[in-house]
Amino acid sequence: MNGQVGFSFRGRNPDVLTCIANLSNDEVFTPPEFANRMLDTLAEAWAADHGGVDLWADSSVRFLDPCTKSGVFLREITRRLIDGLEREIPDLQARVDHILTRQVFGIGITQLTSLLARRSLYCSKHANGAHSIARSFTTDAGNIWFERTEHVWVGAKCRHCGAGKETHDRGERFETHAYAFIHTDDINALIAAMFGGEMQFDVIIGNPPYQLASDGGTRDVPIYQKFVEQSKKLEPRYLSMVIPSRWMAGGLGLSDFRQTMLRDKRVSQLVDYPNAAEIFPSVGINGGACYFLWDANNSGECHFTSMRAGEVHGPTLRNLDEFDVLVRDTRGLDILRKVLAWNEPSVNSILARDKEFGWTSNFDGFHQHEKDDDVPLYYIRTMKRSVGYIARSEVEKSTHLIDTWKVLVPAVGSGRERERSGVDLVLGPSLIAPAPSVCTQSYLFFFVSSEREARSLQSYYTTRFFRFMVSLRKITQHATHSTYQWVPIQSWDRIWTDDALYLKYGITTEEAEYIESLIRPMDLGDE
Repeated sequence: MNGQVGFSFRGRNPDVLTCIANLSNDEVFTPPEFANRMLDTLAEAWAADHGGVDLWADSSVRFLDPCTKSGVFLREITRRLIDGLEREIPDLQARVDHILTRQVFGIGITQLTSLLARRSLYCSKHANGAHSIARSFTTDAGNIWFERTEHVWVGAKCRHCGAGKETHDRGERFETHAYAFIHTDDINALIAAMFGGEMQFDVIIGNPPYQLASDGGTRDVPIYQKFVEQSKKLEPRYLSMVIPSRWMAGGLGLSDFRQTMLRDKRVSQLVDYPNAAEIFPSVGINGGACYFLWDANNSGECHFTSMRAGEVHGPTLRNLDEFDVLVRDTRGLDILRKVLAWNEPSVNSILARDKEFGWTSNFDGFHQHEKDDDVPLYYIRTMKRSVGYIARSEVEKSTHLIDTWKVLVPAVGSGRERERSGVDLVLGPSLIAPAPSVCTQSYLFFFVSSEREARSLQSYYTTRFFRFMVSLRKITQHATHSTYQWVPIQSWDRIWTDDALYLKYGITTEEAEYIESLIRPMDLGDE
């Protein structure tokens, strides 16, 4: 027994959980090193709140991973408890049994991951099997619960998670991805049914699934926020999860979640990774990833930390709800406040809305050779900028904007903006479209009345100042109308430069150097 436990929890070389490939971008395995980083944050907060007491030496604390995949959180918690409880429970087998039956609990997200988690935690897919390191279980599942759950279809979508019926109603041979934890209206009753009675968890920790296809795979809806919200209903002492950072400034259907998180004073720590590859090297997560610690007794400011290219910035005490979105760049806050203090109108007051003329990016109702009464139509197809033609009479929406001069800006980045150094272009190159003209959804556009004004505006767009102000709200490759909200409007009677803007807004030399350390130069004709 001693050798078995020692091998399972101490002698992993290499650790098999570092070698498992992620199932998908939706269900991402947590690297053991990162799981331990989150547990360190938790343990430090526990000690600070309990007079220096060691979390891992408390035999009464209960832990829940409501979305366990590899079982790494439960395994690492158990490893720490085995060491921490040695004085209180000297007998190793009794200590292991106590921890596994009374302290650590998990809910598998699929049948496969529940089996994987049981092997990680119990060293056997059967908690009561001959090879299990636990000796007190009477069921195969132990404290890692999984049962197939079905979606509740209301029309084409699930009432609980928003998953699309076309994609996820696939029969009994396939996983439903209807995660039990968020497919209930009474989470406390569900937990009691899972684990055989009322349960109060001191700590809830995990890495939830991130998104599901909602309508045949053409659009993904985030679901990680539902795991956060459901966990809070269980009223834990601490809650910690690693989730995409998109919620901070965007994300489909995340407005209410964002405002709740920003206003929740119980979010005591937030650690942000703008480049998610620093956590998950093999998975692309646009907008980065973060983890937070929610402390039921916290009522003050949040300790915010940003991790960029291995450098730690923070923790800085922040009121997260200072603005309608979370400014991830703490060092840029003073610059933002200086600019907003001018109370100037936003440049988005002359910025068209998404799909201003009514045409999506794949619109093809135009022709390539100009005819009488045609207007040029600008579009992007397979990453190539092109111009077609369409009869003026066929433009049915926003006709008052046909005869304006336009500075066209791509709605989605090209993927070439960010260099390995972390220096960012932020936005794609602009293009002046003379009047008359129209465009598809591939572009947003600023509209002005003359070529001179268009060239002045385009010069402003290329400044590092302009793109830095955009970067404070832009969290993914998409640049929406609201992304430009903090860029102040200027007079369009000159060619704008960074030096002129720095002088106008009182940007110090140090602040200018900081902006230029983040934002790449852009030429007027930068393609």
